[in-house]
Amino acid sequence: MVEVRNADFCMEQIANSGQCFRINKLGSADIWQVVAFGKVLAVHRVDRNTFIFHCSPEEFQSIWVDYFDLRRDYGMIKNLILMSDDPFLRSAVAHGSGLRILHQDLWEVIVSFIISQRNSIPRIKSTIEKLCAPHPHAFPSPHTLAQYEEKDFCNLGLGYRARYLMDMVGSVEDGTFDMEYLKTLGSGDAIAYLKKFNGIGEKVANCIVLYGLHRLEAFPVDTWISRIIRNQYGGNFDTKSLSPYAGVVQQYMFFYQRSLRRLGNVP
Repeated sequence: MVEVRNADFCMEQIANSGQCFRINKLGSADIWQVVAFGKVLAVHRVDRNTFIFHCSPEEFQSIWVDYFDLRRDYGMIKNLILMSDDPFLRSAVAHGSGLRILHQDLWEVIVSFIISQRNSIPRIKSTIEKLCAPHPHAFPSPHTLAQYEEKDFCNLGLGYRARYLMDMVGSVEDGTFDMEYLKTLGSGDAIAYLKKFNGIGEKVANCIVLYGLHRLEAFPVDTWISRIIRNQYGGNFDTKSLSPYAGVVQQYMFFYQRSLRRLGNVP
């Protein structure tokens, strides 16, 4: 076991931030299960800033430090935002103070966000659980998914997204899509490369770059963020001024807006 003390870390906020779909609460206790990179991790919150990671110190250092971006000072990022005169962002940071950008497996992110299009988080999670059911601790590789037919993906609830996933799997298998090459590209070039493939538009490409390549300057714009930009900023929001942490700011905005909706404080 490894004890982690961090004031800028909250499993519940991370699990409900829409960036990962394989983090779940275990029962009524403040214990969360994370499945990533073929491993299963339990994280137990002891008090406000103290967490027990149920893994070896070696596994913690080799996988989970990077996965949870624990080397980065999120307190510094939050302070930069809190110094601004933007009341919405200040409120968003205060509300989601434990959010972090996860550094996930690139292939899992590509599949997850192809599935995510015009989809709710519960349905995305359900589909991914079904996809992973044959090997619940591992995410199916491109070669494994190449054995599926389009009807198999449809039976998992993908609907029209089944064709997008079929095309992506085929592109990886025949070498048209090169994940290793993608990793070498800057954010702008990576987004342009991803958009060449069927089913990947601006928003999904930005999600892949942010969560799969861990490029924190990426800024995905979905319906939630579009609503914020329209209602809070009159349709004009300068993401360049947020660089190099625009993706972190996006998470604060997204999480805060969804929380307000659940509380009935926004239309």
